[in-house]
Amino acid sequence: MFSIPLVAGAAGPPPRKKSKWDDDDPEEDARALQQAREKKRLKKLELEAKLAREKQRLTQGGGAGGLSIAPLGVKGAAIAAAGNESGNAGNDKGADMDSRNCSEAGTREATPTAGGERPSLATMLKSRRPRGRTAHPPLQSCRSVYCYERLNEIEEGSYGIVFRARCKTTGDIVALKKLKMDKEKNGFPITSLREIQTLMTAAHEYIVRVREVVVGDTLTQVFIVMDFVEHDLKTLLATMLTPFLASEIKTLLLQLLSAIAVCHDNWIIHRDLKTSNLLMNNRGQIKVADFGLARTYGDPLGDMTQLVVTLWYRAPELLFGATEYTTAVDMWSIGCIFGELILKEPLLPGKGEIDQVAKIFKLLGRPTDEMWPGFTKLPNAKNFNLAAAQPYSNLRQTFKYTTAHGLDLMSRLLAYDPEKRISAEEALRHPYFSESPLPKHSDLFASFPSVANGEK
Repeated sequence: MFSIPLVAGAAGPPPRKKSKWDDDDPEEDARALQQAREKKRLKKLELEAKLAREKQRLTQGGGAGGLSIAPLGVKGAAIAAAGNESGNAGNDKGADMDSRNCSEAGTREATPTAGGERPSLATMLKSRRPRGRTAHPPLQSCRSVYCYERLNEIEEGSYGIVFRARCKTTGDIVALKKLKMDKEKNGFPITSLREIQTLMTAAHEYIVRVREVVVGDTLTQVFIVMDFVEHDLKTLLATMLTPFLASEIKTLLLQLLSAIAVCHDNWIIHRDLKTSNLLMNNRGQIKVADFGLARTYGDPLGDMTQLVVTLWYRAPELLFGATEYTTAVDMWSIGCIFGELILKEPLLPGKGEIDQVAKIFKLLGRPTDEMWPGFTKLPNAKNFNLAAAQPYSNLRQTFKYTTAHGLDLMSRLLAYDPEKRISAEEALRHPYFSESPLPKHSDLFASFPSVANGEK
């Protein structure tokens, strides 16, 4: 389980030297001053508690080695005793952490017991974990980002910046996604929580793997550590000299369908499938990435936003304003990706929603009530000029050299009616994958220079 880093005490961690992971922060001095004031306030509280305890001892004639129980009562004494035990355990844990190669963030401070001095009541209560009606497992702290050496920046997206980095302990090359926290007003980004939860739920050979979550010096520096993959399909298609072979397209499509079938089996809709979110290593393996827009669904579906999926890969029901939709939106995106793998360019590159619908009509023809029952009742249907659209499909003219089985799979992925659109499980059994040429084994794929690796 991954945990979101929590502040152990009110004062926060001590300031450290600025590193290449840090962003410029104009409020750094203000935060440092606030931390210093908080530290001074805690010292004052501890001193007051110590004086009160000494006064109580003198009043009741308690011994120097004991802790007065009278002002606390039985419950307070139990808390104090537990605080001493917690402090000893904290010292052992702190000693163990010092032996590690890299520090951990969010670690609970040990209760000071040096020189036989009794811990203050404030310190004991601070070290005491609150207990509810049920026992909860202790929160585990996240490791520090300084366990990794930054190598180069790969890309920057809407939700974060991705770096290539090396683990200082194992030497493994990983991808570090730094989450964009500067615009968040409600704490940890919901898109990142969804991404982490989804990737943990839908673990699969062809889905990118999350290793851990690490943190920097502040709670605004949070990184997701993932397996590093050399390419993304969008960049690869733009830079490769010749398109993929039919056998290679089948292999890539089978891997993508396998990954999405696992997501759909776990009641997860990806909602942002596109070639830039499909990573590919030098062993011919696809890794589905970027689950920031993914969400779970149920039965009944309930309303969901239609502002999902990059425009070129957006299903017609979303363009027509549907707020209830299914896994079929992912299957439409896969149909667009299938066409892009064949053509080596985007299949439906619209410049806006009106132009996007016009391009769909040009490729597939004008939809009818027989093809897609009830589509004219969708909220945005009145925005599109159906009468001016052509009534026939240009699918065969667009994919002249694709086999009949290939065209059948394409047409079923790009069906107007989401209820008639083929599912991932059905697509995996389509005869297109069993006809000649058969899918190429991934080990036989050619390797390509990796832009993410800085290769040319």
